[in-house]
Amino acid sequence: MQSKLAVKSQPGNALTVFTVALWLLVAVSALLVVETTHSARLSYFELESLRREAAELEVQRGQYLLEQSTWAAYSRVEKLAQSKLGMRVPEPAEIIMVAP
Repeated sequence: MQSKLAVKSQPGNALTVFTVALWLLVAVSALLVVETTHSARLSYFELESLRREAAELEVQRGQYLLEQSTWAAYSRVEKLAQSKLGMRVPEPAEIIMVAP
């Protein structure tokens, strides 16, 4: 009699264990989806932050290039050379050509 009960109860127990295992897998899968979504959002936030920083650096680079061209303008360098260093354009008679 006990062996009949044991035989009848085994498929039910196996089904219960299988159902619990499936629920655990579903729960684990849901947690992994949440973790992956959170990780993707953090990565996207970091990407956007880096894009904003790159745009700001590009603007700053443009300002530096403009400033460099202003400081290196030929007319400004010539004016500084004449006023601060006393340099002047040589007369043609003062020019000596050196042969290689």
